[in-house]
Formats: sequence, C-alpha cells, structure tokens
Amino acid sequence: MSLAGALERLQEEAICPICLEYMSEPVSIDCGHNFCRGCIAKHCQEKGLWSDGPFSCPQCRASCHRSGFRPNRQLANIVESIRQLGLRGGTGTEPGTPLCAQHDERLKLFCEEDEEAICVVCRESLHHRPHTVYPIEEAAQVYKVKLQKSLEHLLKEAEDVKKRESAERMKTQECKETVKKKRERIVSEFGKLHRLLADEEKLLLQKLEEEEKRILLMINENLARLVEQKFLLEELILEIKEKTQQPADGLLKDMKSILSRCEEVKFQAPKAVSMALKEDYSIPERCLGMRDMLKNFKVDVTLDPETAHPELTLSEDRKSVRRGSKKLLLSLFENPRRFSTAPVVLGSQVFFSGRRYWEVQVGDKPEWGLGLCQESASRKGNVLFSPNNGYWVLRLHNNGNYEALTSPVSPLTLSVRPRRIGIFLDYEAGEISFYNVSDRSHIYTFTDKFSGNLRPLFFLGAFLGGRNAEPLVISWVRDTQGTGCIVL
Repeated sequence: MSLAGALERLQEEAICPICLEYMSEPVSIDCGHNFCRGCIAKHCQEKGLWSDGPFSCPQCRASCHRSGFRPNRQLANIVESIRQLGLRGGTGTEPGTPLCAQHDERLKLFCEEDEEAICVVCRESLHHRPHTVYPIEEAAQVYKVKLQKSLEHLLKEAEDVKKRESAERMKTQECKETVKKKRERIVSEFGKLHRLLADEEKLLLQKLEEEEKRILLMINENLARLVEQKFLLEELILEIKEKTQQPADGLLKDMKSILSRCEEVKFQAPKAVSMALKEDYSIPERCLGMRDMLKNFKVDVTLDPETAHPELTLSEDRKSVRRGSKKLLLSLFENPRRFSTAPVVLGSQVFFSGRRYWEVQVGDKPEWGLGLCQESASRKGNVLFSPNNGYWVLRLHNNGNYEALTSPVSPLTLSVRPRRIGIFLDYEAGEISFYNVSDRSHIYTFTDKFSGNLRPLFFLGAFLGGRNAEPLVISWVRDTQGTGCIVL
C-alpha cells in the first residue's frame, strides 16, 4: 500500500462516523466502533435513551449500552498526531470517489430497502432511519453470496435446458431411425409384392400363350383341310371345263367316271373352333392382399418326432405340440437329432430353395418361439438362438416382451397381440418374415445369406407350473407345387 493510501486509511479511522470530523474524546462502544463522546451521547439523547437502556450502533445497528462506553486513548493519540501532521480532515476524499449528491459525503453505507448507496448523514435522515443499512463493503459481500446462489441456480437451469435439448435432438434421431425402418419395411413389403405380382403375371401370360397356341393349332388344322378340298375342287372344275370344249366323241369318253366323281364331291365343314378363352386372365383376388399372395407359397408343415425334446408331446397328426411337466420315455433313448435341453421340435420339411409360407396358432401362450434353423445347427446343451448359430427365431417372453433373437436382441412393439403367426421364407432373397395374422401386420424380417438346408422350428418355452401348457398348432395349409422342399 502506498504512503498516501496508508495516510488516507489512518485519516478515515480518525474521523467520527456521526459528525465526520476528527474525533473529540473518542470512545469505543460494545460493538467495537468508535465515536466522539459528545456525538454518541447526543445520538442516545435523540433516541430518547437517558439511562443505560440498549441502543443501536449508528454504524452497524448492533445492540449496545451506555455503560459500555470506554475511552479510547490510543485512538485519541492517533487523532492528535494527525492534527499535528496537518493532514486535511473532515470530508476530504480522493478525486473520483463517489459522493452523496445531497450531502456531498462519501457513500459508505448501503440501504437494503432502497437498494442504493448512502452516506452517514442520509442514514440519520427520517427516510432512511427505519431502514436496514449495512456498510457498503459488507453489503457487497452479502449480495455477492446472493448472486452466487442465483448463478448456481441459473447454471443448473442451463444444464437442465442442455439435457432437454439433447433429449429432443435424440428424439429427432429416433424419429429418423423409426421412419427409416418403416421406409425400409415398406420398400421390402412392396418389393415382395412386386416379385409376387411379376410371378403371377408371368404365369398368366404363359397360360394365355398356351391357350393361344391351342386355338391357333385347331384353326390351322381346319385351314389345311379346306385348302386340300379347294385344290381337289379346282382340279375337277378345270377338267370339266376342258371336257366341254372337246368334240362329241371326246366329250362322251369316260363320262360316267367324271359324273360319279362330281357327285362324290361334298363340302366337309371344318371343326368348330371357339374364340372364347377358357379363363378370364384378370388379376386374381388372392393378389389383392399380402397374406392372400403368401398363400400361393403355403407348404404343409408337419412335426418331426425324432427331433422333439423328451418333455414335448406331439399329436397323432403331427400338427400340434405341447409342453409336459415330466420327461417321456423318449428320454431313455439317445438320439443325436433330438434337442437335449431346449424345449424345441423341428418340422419334417427341409427347405433349400424357393418361397415357403406357413402359419402357427400360438393362442394365449405366455411363452413361445417360432422360426427356422439350419439342419446342421447344434441341438445339444444350452442352445443360443441367434443367426450366428444358425437360428432365426421370433420369441415371446413370459413378461410380455416380443423379441427378434438377433445379436444383440431386437425388442419389438406390437399393437395387437398375435394369436396366429405367419412365417414366410424367401430362400434366394435371404429373408425370413413374420406376420401377425390377427391384424395382417408385418412384425419383423431377418435378412441373411442362406446356405444348406433350413427347417421350421417350434420353441415351447417354460412350463410355468402349467400356465404354458397350451399347444402350438400348425394351421391347415394346402400342398404347394414346385421344387425346393423335401419331407423327412
């Protein structure tokens, strides 16, 4: 601190806060502040305090008593030394120091009610006397604390806003991802429709061409017979014309033969050929709906008992399977084709090409799984259903969650609980699609590159104390013509 600053500070300590002059007979009161004895006594008189009753310190408002006045001789000596040095007292201030516009005094105090800096004279005015007044530095510290709390609050609010902003941006991304998946599904579904319609178009055109060939063949056969008849008639007509030009002896020669041939000639009408087509050749009704189109590829799936887990019971027609609570006698016979741990049975059909569709009734079962697996996939021990292991499975958990068993698992949301599931395999396209037959909606499509034989899979889930005893039932389907499927 500079010498001038130190002297200024010393001078301020020697000035009475009430009269703003160098202290005369300085005394200290209970709170530690110093005043002229006369000034503090007058202050008490103005407050109506003649005895030792409590009063408020004019500077800090602390409660004090008149009996606590203590002469401050050390301060008195300092004041006297300052007087001898000839330093300017009173209201002298440094240039640029803010002053009270009304009293031309330094602004040392802060009025909380009016939220303004005031001088010590203002504090004693009728306007500010009932107000809460602090030294300006102390008030600054108080408001710094308040501002810090406000800053912390604002920072927290700003952090919350950032989190909300981030969440909304994530929603934007989620929306884009959802729309992307829906767009891909629409493209995929209409791609299937286009392919199926193209196949149907090809079939109709092929049938139409075959019918055209059949009709044209009949017409051509009639034309050939008519041309032959025309040729014979033209020959006979020419012969008779030439005969009529001959003299009598030549004209009468072989007359009976010629007349006989003329009588024998009779027009042979061609076979009637209908121009009406046998079929209508319009777009079949089945092509107007996805499920109806899929029916074109239905295959009659049956269950293979040699692959069934020992706790599973198959119906005589091999169209349904249920979970039992005890192992059957099958468990006494080891079969490498049988599932040893997972409650699974495979279909008898093996698919190695083409498109196939079948439906399975799941009813109200709380747990089930459906799909396909590779013929070579492991069936022993704890089987992990995933495409990497040769399994493409859609599953319902006991907790009501639908999942496509990918890696990692893909959770699914269904608006309508399915009672019947449709499974469509497009081997060459590398797609296995699942449909909710109840509301004709698409559930999920696995996309992969298939190699080798694939077989239908039926997972019964846990027994759950009998709550999951309802069977899985393969719905009736008609036989499908074509190759790419064998029955074991």
